[in-house]
Amino acid sequence: MQSLILVASRSLPRVALVALFAGAAPGVAQTVAAQAKLALIPAPREANFGQTTELPDKILVAVPGPKSEEGAEDDFAARDLEDALKRITPAAGESHPAQPPYRITLLRNGSDAAKGILAANNIAFDPAMEPEGYALVIGPHEATIIGATGSGVFYGVQTFKQLLPLPGAPRVLPTGTVRDWPAMQYRGISDDLSRGPFPTLEFQKHQIRIFASFKINIYSPYFENTLLYPDHPLAAPAGGSLTPAQVAELVAYARQYHVTIVPDQEAFGHLHHVLKWELYQDQAETPHGYMLAPGQAGTLPLIKDWFTDVAQEFPSPFIHIGADETFDLGQGRTHDAVAQQGYGPVYVAFLKQIHDALAPLNRRLLFWGDIGDENPDDLAGIPKDMIAVPWNYSDQTGLDKLIAPFAKNGIETWVAPGDSNWNEVYPVNTRAFWNIQGFIAAGQSLGSTGALTTVWNDDGEGLFNMDWYGVLFGAAAAWQSGQSSIADYQDAYGPVFHLDASGKIGAAEKELMAAQADLVDAKAGLPSDALFWLDPWSAEGQAVATKLLPAAHDLRVHAEQAIVLLAQARHDNPKLSEPDALAAMDLGARRLDLIGLKFQLAQEISAAYAQAIVQQHDKTLSSAINTLLSEISGANGRCQDLRDAYSALKSEYSQVWLSENRPYWLNNVTVRYDLEIERWQQRGEQFAAAIYSLQNGQDLPPATALGLPAPAENAH
Repeated sequence: MQSLILVASRSLPRVALVALFAGAAPGVAQTVAAQAKLALIPAPREANFGQTTELPDKILVAVPGPKSEEGAEDDFAARDLEDALKRITPAAGESHPAQPPYRITLLRNGSDAAKGILAANNIAFDPAMEPEGYALVIGPHEATIIGATGSGVFYGVQTFKQLLPLPGAPRVLPTGTVRDWPAMQYRGISDDLSRGPFPTLEFQKHQIRIFASFKINIYSPYFENTLLYPDHPLAAPAGGSLTPAQVAELVAYARQYHVTIVPDQEAFGHLHHVLKWELYQDQAETPHGYMLAPGQAGTLPLIKDWFTDVAQEFPSPFIHIGADETFDLGQGRTHDAVAQQGYGPVYVAFLKQIHDALAPLNRRLLFWGDIGDENPDDLAGIPKDMIAVPWNYSDQTGLDKLIAPFAKNGIETWVAPGDSNWNEVYPVNTRAFWNIQGFIAAGQSLGSTGALTTVWNDDGEGLFNMDWYGVLFGAAAAWQSGQSSIADYQDAYGPVFHLDASGKIGAAEKELMAAQADLVDAKAGLPSDALFWLDPWSAEGQAVATKLLPAAHDLRVHAEQAIVLLAQARHDNPKLSEPDALAAMDLGARRLDLIGLKFQLAQEISAAYAQAIVQQHDKTLSSAINTLLSEISGANGRCQDLRDAYSALKSEYSQVWLSENRPYWLNNVTVRYDLEIERWQQRGEQFAAAIYSLQNGQDLPPATALGLPAPAENAH
């Protein structure tokens, strides 16, 4: 019998519901052995689970009550639940005994039915729960999801979805109660859309759906020049910017999921791609630089033009104006002002001018809060209705000092930890977890009302499908009170995000963390993306090789274990969710593996050629020397291995890129693969020519003629 999932019509009569746990009932299975191990992200504040109940084939989702705006929100939540229930539909032809349907009812806490259920189960719906909190009451035959608001009901649905059985698992549901509400009012992701990869609109919608399912309520796309302004069209790249029509579509889509889009348009620094145009030179601090100059006649009018458009397109009560890393302040047009007044006062004065110019827009302005760490004594002039966003991407402790200067001056704060994805072939999640855990806990203790976990694409190569492991921990930490458990999150991640019951996805993520740790322990001095592109025979490459080669074996073993675990998990369970994210994990593992392989093979080539040079005149070793040289360049040559590896990864990288991004900018990355393919192809041909010379009675050319360094001393 096929499973039947229904969303009840509003014309159905209201059903009188009773306490769900009065006595034993048919269909109840064994007690949940370890309720703490239930995979839930974020973890609820209060959860009490006892037994499990077997789910029948028919499941009814009901939203009783008259049609209203509230009802429309709850209908949407019901449809979202209906979609999730489809994954536990029995296979065609699978037979089950006829059973009454399991009923799931979505209620507002003020209804008589909700009051009765809460009272019968001794559940208090406290005032703290009203904005976004919810209660779940899950019994053997029916469940109720109760919220005071549309977002509360929706978030209750998200937790209920995570309690559903995984594909292939027994059709049982834990019974019990949940009372839950967020620790922080604003829980967001800041996503860099200005340094290369630019997502398709469909992928942004996909992001919003996932964000919402983990109770994120703020999506903050970061713009430097990639928001198209009709009156200022020069800077927006063709194929790599959001148009007003696309913004309108995205905003409307996000609203259904209780996600507010908070645009982050830089209004001070980080504007090189605007200021490289000649029309904007009068507003630039330095010629073709990256910072707007305070005090210039056209600067504030330009900002006001931009943000008037922003306010029209984004109905958010907040607008982020950036204003971080203004290192050039005082280096050009403002030299005299900074020399006379100081950096901090000039910065704060301009921030206030921006605030005053944008006051008619009636939006609260956020700004990156690095000024609080650099010039804490100058914050008194910042308008008190602005919101500072202090950021730190590496530390775990000592973060209070970034927040406290603003709190002291009566300025609201959101904290911004980092995903540690930038300049890396795969995010350094150990660092990301520690930073997210520590910074968000510090923010909560000092009264921060929000958290923005940041994703940056400084190298132009970042792929968001590699970032979920870090950013969803940010979602959990912002919802949960106090310091969030990294270990509990890791245990839950695979089952919740990928619907993986095997544990292999979580194990693969840990292997990638270990591989990145090997790079850190090697003290190579470069992030992994730089190592991926580094020529191992360059002067810098030789210096790195002495440090990296001892770690290369362990690095590769961890990366290859991740590849194997991913392949096994995908083979064993074709219904794993987020397949594009799994493909991105595989790509990250293979790029990490290639870093180790490249330095190993480069050293082997160097050592083999040095041996051949020494032995080339010994006729008794001619066969061995030919074998040695053919392993440098030939059918199984090391040069060809590296050429082939970069070629294969170019193809895989392009596929992963296009699964989430527009084609814009991709060529700027794949050209680097082309150069590496060409590098090792040319080197293979050079060695082939040297081998030909030896076979025809000539000496091998010296190593330096082929660009070879001496073998690394610490290699093994």
